[in-house]
Amino acid sequence: MVRVEEPVIGIDLGTMYSCVGVFQDNHVKIIASEHGGRKTPSCVAFNDTERLIGDAVYDQAGMNAANTVFNAKRLIGRKFSDSSVQDDIKSWQCKVFSGPLEKPMISVTYKGEAKQFSAEEISSMVLMKMKEIAEMYLGTTVRNAVITVPAYYNNSQRQATRDAGTIAGLEVMRIIAEPTAAAIAYGFDKKLAGVSSSNGEENVLIFDLGASNCNVSLLTIEEGIYEVKATRGASHLGGEDFVNRMVNHFVEEFKRKNKKDITGNAKSMRRLRNACERAKRTLSSIPMTDINLEYFYNDDSFSANISRDDFNELNMDLFESCLDLVKKCLSDARIDKNNIHQVIPVGGSTRIPKVQQLLKKFFNGRELCMSVNSDEAIAYGATVHAVVLSGKGYERFEDLMMLDANPLPLGVDINGEMSVMIPRNASIPTKKMQAFPTTVDNQVGVLIQVFEGEHKMTKHNKLLGKFVFSGIPRAPSGVSKYFVCFDIDADGLFNVFVENEHGEKLEEIKMTNYEDRFSKEELKKLVQEAKKYKADDEENKKKMEARISVESYFYNLKNILSDEKLSSKLAVASKKKMEDAVEMENLWSNGNQFVKLENLVEIINELKGLAIS
Repeated sequence: MVRVEEPVIGIDLGTMYSCVGVFQDNHVKIIASEHGGRKTPSCVAFNDTERLIGDAVYDQAGMNAANTVFNAKRLIGRKFSDSSVQDDIKSWQCKVFSGPLEKPMISVTYKGEAKQFSAEEISSMVLMKMKEIAEMYLGTTVRNAVITVPAYYNNSQRQATRDAGTIAGLEVMRIIAEPTAAAIAYGFDKKLAGVSSSNGEENVLIFDLGASNCNVSLLTIEEGIYEVKATRGASHLGGEDFVNRMVNHFVEEFKRKNKKDITGNAKSMRRLRNACERAKRTLSSIPMTDINLEYFYNDDSFSANISRDDFNELNMDLFESCLDLVKKCLSDARIDKNNIHQVIPVGGSTRIPKVQQLLKKFFNGRELCMSVNSDEAIAYGATVHAVVLSGKGYERFEDLMMLDANPLPLGVDINGEMSVMIPRNASIPTKKMQAFPTTVDNQVGVLIQVFEGEHKMTKHNKLLGKFVFSGIPRAPSGVSKYFVCFDIDADGLFNVFVENEHGEKLEEIKMTNYEDRFSKEELKKLVQEAKKYKADDEENKKKMEARISVESYFYNLKNILSDEKLSSKLAVASKKKMEDAVEMENLWSNGNQFVKLENLVEIINELKGLAIS
């Protein structure tokens, strides 16, 4: 392990909100942004003058919907033709189109120019924001981070997330699954409290229900070793999907009452979605809430109410789908629900009372473990793991070890069928070798195709890479053999190589160069572009601060002039200076680069002096 002397951070890159933590003063600190919140919205907006990231995006979303990007994480590592991508973009106000190799590209207008960004680039902007939040708090540069992803993410999505971190200027130390990070947070908290399991080994089920996905992982924790026994997950099963049900419900209600369809109006749809999001949160604490939107669509306003029971009815099939993942995870691990010691809910959507009720009922009335912060647990665990990887040798981290699980079966194609090499939920890191006989007489070569997926036929699974292995000794069918080896590291990233019967490695492919992944040259270019956008942001920030200073000076001056005693002292000659100051302020406010703030300050201070003398 290479020791990292610089600060390390853990980032929960969420679909709706992101969170960043650092280890300081012997505990994990979840860092608040300049707006005071410890969760930052994972959204980006572009307009004629600047780029906005995080909290500032919401204020302008309704008026600038076509250039405001929410939920870009849903696109990362996917193909434009994926059914999930097609479903998502139906409800998006910004335009998404198919780029090279079917990579989803997001089209916006920035400073009057058409721009196209991949999901990796948008995610990198959010990661850069989290990096800046940490740097502002620590007062130093941050380069090293552990980033979390949903447990079900395949290799393409994990690689794409790593690329996003690189574009953001981060050295990604590790990509880990969100439920695993939450389990680390739970175990570390127990260790700090001096609490140990009575039987030495503890079976912990992490139920992670966030904005866009549901992940369920079962881990055993024993003496600092975290081993993932099984994991199940689903995209399009989270808070955003619950909100979509509400939005569709109220769209139909408005259509029924007013005979008008609002689905083509971006501003109205955004206002309704925001109202439904607030309603969903409110219903977690009270049984009924109202939605009131004045001048909602043209001159028509909209008012409605929704009860918790109505909300549950709209989403009951989705809630039950979440519970199905729990059942499948237990089945995969071959562990009975009565042998689970703790059920830990994480993610904002686990606050929904019906979700908690269903979980408790399934586990025979067992109380859920609420000792970890559902919003911050993932970033907390990522931070702890970042410290472990940094090799700084903190005593409390010495016995912490994480053994993750492979989320999807990996294998090779044999006559159109999937020959699984690494099964679902196999512990990683791992290495597996398998012998394959030749299938025809005098065969000297073979095409090795590596696939990922659960279907028996490879045509329904994802092709990760392929290469031709030659050099097999000529012999009758089935006599000669070649050996295929899968070598998976702790990140879930892997290499595939082939050996002959003498143990000589003859061909190898690194499963990091997928056809839809950025090349080194492309990544380098994107890193430079990201630096340019950051420089533009800093310049806009300086202009905004200067504008506030000018407005403050003029406000003070007007107060002086409104005082009759002071204004009467102003000499006639100073009126010309006043006129000059007003003219200069107008020019400066309209972006005239020849007018400097210092010139305005000089004139204003002189006027103040004349008024007071």
